[in-house]
Amino acid sequence: MQRYKCIISYDGSGFSGYQVQPNKRTVQLELEAALAKMHKGEPVKVSGSGRTDAGVHAKGQVIHFDSPLAIPVERWEVALNSLLPEDISVLSVTKVDAAFHARFDAIGKEYRYVLHLSSIHDPFQRKYACRYPYPLNLELMRGASKYFLGTHDFTSFCSAKTEVVDKVRTIETIDFHLEGDLLTLRFVGNGFLYNMVRILVGTLLAVGSGEVKPEEIPVILKKKDRRFAGKTAPAQGLYLWEVFY
Repeated sequence: MQRYKCIISYDGSGFSGYQVQPNKRTVQLELEAALAKMHKGEPVKVSGSGRTDAGVHAKGQVIHFDSPLAIPVERWEVALNSLLPEDISVLSVTKVDAAFHARFDAIGKEYRYVLHLSSIHDPFQRKYACRYPYPLNLELMRGASKYFLGTHDFTSFCSAKTEVVDKVRTIETIDFHLEGDLLTLRFVGNGFLYNMVRILVGTLLAVGSGEVKPEEIPVILKKKDRRFAGKTAPAQGLYLWEVFY
């Protein structure tokens, strides 16, 4: 039995998230269906680096699975892509040690969030960026983002449904890239809680619109209460960009 690590990319707009759910189309379901075809109907369990919600995209999601098939490693990518739907792509497949785990061995992740800063609706951006047609003060947003850097308890910035007990995380980088009317916010950290990036974005938008002052961020962190942070930004602007090991 050999363990394989795959880097995959997917357009999340046609999925009810990554993880298998009853009677719903998910990324994991499609991956396991493709692997089952390769294994003559035998189920093959896929483990991912983490879940993504409905509508959230991935440029560099990481999964692993075990297989007894004697297929050259360079053929796995071709074989899987021939069986997967067009909104999922396997970018690379490598052999790894049996102890490797896509989720538990990850030491960090990079997420990106794309905002479409335009008063005009663009039908080609509607599934891949969040349209924000209101004025934004980017300098205030940059100033506020610095308060998130470092190690903090992010209870105020995760969904109330979060089951994880330890909500302390470290954010190493938050940067902003504006190209035309697309603003990309890049977040790099050792891990992110459920809805954390989307709530961080929602809060930064509240700062940029003047609803929240940058110096209020440390106060919201100390509150450890989701009610004090900004709204959860829509799913379609979020991309799981890379997983670090």
